[in-house]
Amino acid sequence: MSETRSRRRGAQLEQAILDAAWDELREVGYARLTIEAVAARAGTSKPVIYRRWAGRAELALAAWFRQVPVPQGVLDTGTLRGDLLVLFSRIARRADSMMNEVVAGVMGEAFRHPEIAALLHDRLTRPSPLTSAVETIVGNAVARAELPPLDLPERVKRLPLDLIRNESTLCGTPLTDETLASLVDDVYVPLLHGLAALQERALRKRD
Repeated sequence: MSETRSRRRGAQLEQAILDAAWDELREVGYARLTIEAVAARAGTSKPVIYRRWAGRAELALAAWFRQVPVPQGVLDTGTLRGDLLVLFSRIARRADSMMNEVVAGVMGEAFRHPEIAALLHDRLTRPSPLTSAVETIVGNAVARAELPPLDLPERVKRLPLDLIRNESTLCGTPLTDETLASLVDDVYVPLLHGLAALQERALRKRD
């Protein structure tokens, strides 16, 4: 191990470990992922990794979430549909078969280990830059009067990633522009309008 590597601490060391874990996942897949191989690739030791993550499921999830699509810059094309198309396209460029394999592998362990199931649920449901981007897009649409004011459930904020992950799993190939447009036009935009209408009717009933 080099002198430079031995001095790594904190965020720098964690980044090196997560990068190594992701590289291992891409080379051998989740089923053959080992903490020992990740430690060797990262130039560190197994105890160092185990001090941060309890096992390979936790490490794989952390490595995957480091790769989760993070929207760059403010999405404001001038229309709700345009903003969503850009967002869905950015997600699709980062979403690939590895994402599906990691989630499937961890889910397999989650069936046998409740603590891993709880971890997976926590990681998949916590707020993220993606959900913040959805909030911004919908807020801009409300300001442009494309949508009435509405409250977004967390599940709806996460839905763009869920839709793309599901479609990618079913197709097994990169998603086309036509598929992404269909997810926006046939699923997500109608959902937002329907949700807004339901909330508006509920408010009128209370009044």
